[in-house]
Amino acid sequence: MTATRMEQDPLGELPVPASALYGVQTVRAMQNFPISGMLPLEPFVIAQVWIKKAAALTHKETGRLDAQRADAIVAAADEILGGAHREMFVVDPYQAGAGTSHNMNVNEVLANRANEILGSPRGSYVPVHPNDHVNMAQSTNDTIPTNIRLAVLRQLPALLAAVSGLRNALAAKGVEFDHIVKAGRTHLQDAMPIRLGQEFTAYAGTLERCRKRITEAADYLNDLGIGGSAVGTGVTVEPQFPELMNRNLKAISGIETLRVGADRIQLMQSMGDAAAFSASLRGLALDLSKIVSDLRLMVSGPRTGLDEIVLPAVQPGSSIMPGKINPSIPEMVNQVCFQVIGCDTTVAISAEHGQLELNVMMPVIAHNVLLSMLILTNAIDTLSNKCVAGITANEGMCQYWVERSAALATALMPQIGYAKAAEISKRSVKEGILIRELVTRDEVIPADEIAGVLDLRKMTEIGVPQGKHAAVAGG
Repeated sequence: MTATRMEQDPLGELPVPASALYGVQTVRAMQNFPISGMLPLEPFVIAQVWIKKAAALTHKETGRLDAQRADAIVAAADEILGGAHREMFVVDPYQAGAGTSHNMNVNEVLANRANEILGSPRGSYVPVHPNDHVNMAQSTNDTIPTNIRLAVLRQLPALLAAVSGLRNALAAKGVEFDHIVKAGRTHLQDAMPIRLGQEFTAYAGTLERCRKRITEAADYLNDLGIGGSAVGTGVTVEPQFPELMNRNLKAISGIETLRVGADRIQLMQSMGDAAAFSASLRGLALDLSKIVSDLRLMVSGPRTGLDEIVLPAVQPGSSIMPGKINPSIPEMVNQVCFQVIGCDTTVAISAEHGQLELNVMMPVIAHNVLLSMLILTNAIDTLSNKCVAGITANEGMCQYWVERSAALATALMPQIGYAKAAEISKRSVKEGILIRELVTRDEVIPADEIAGVLDLRKMTEIGVPQGKHAAVAGG
């Protein structure tokens, strides 16, 4: 049997594993919330430890916490930040509202480890108590909102780097493929020609706009409400605490953009900033999913689809059909994007469900925003490195399809008008003859003008495709 120790909280006694750095309130949370079997995401743990370390340093500076206790809490926090004791953070993401269980899990681990450092056994809570000292002048209600902001900002550079990397990879393909003219398609039907490079350059531009929106939304998260305490008013908190906490959190986290929140009540009441940031991730997911769906269309075939590009082969595509290669990376990215869209829906509903001075749905908000950032970052890196970087163009098929596009008749409009051009398009499809051949055979325009009017490259730039003759108004 596992050795235990007895601990007590306001509800009574419970056995706690003797080896655990957490305590009785964490055990209650484990018993109450056996929901998903998941552990808290690492950024959610790290940000809470940052806050506790910053608070110990702040209270040491003001003299509210003696140096012995403060230094022990800081030492315990540094061990965790260095990678130790991570297995002690065990509260399910789906827990009681506001995140009290997670906050107490961190308080207990730090208190027990600090006491060990000072020579006291686990579970003694002397001289360091989880509530009285680790949680001094704090509340779940201001630490968890602050945690969400810090955790997101901690993950932001990696996400932005991934988006920038994909943008650059797509832009490079835009340059590489700029000479390749292919059939454009709207409504999945024939449309005017476009260069393959133009498509990829546009994808890169889309990613850049997503990156800017995410950056703008993240800026609001720099406003910290720490010091608001129970209801945002700052009861039990020293007046200098918010400013000192901001200074210490900057030093601990390396996030230099942090700001003291101007209205701590507002920052406690509203999860709007987190919801807006989540929405920016949703926007990225929507655009990214569209891009990889396009890749899947362009690579379709190779004999019965478009076959305009070739993706790197990363795995056999079928357990029964030999030689089949699937667009596995784009398929994975689609699934990640669908998950992010679902996460954002959860965040949006949770943000709306705050009441009066507090939004108690913060744990699920934190989990879903951080999960979205994690899987987007990893998926985008994988897409860049294992797919986009190795894409090649099938120039022959691009040329094949563009010459067969019935939409090429559009180029005839300035010469013969819309109605006649539409008739040419219909005849091309009905007779199974290329527009170029039909125009030549039926002498639709002078022979010496056909090459100029039906110049595929010119059709991919702004301008009016025409020969020597002006357009005939009305056809």
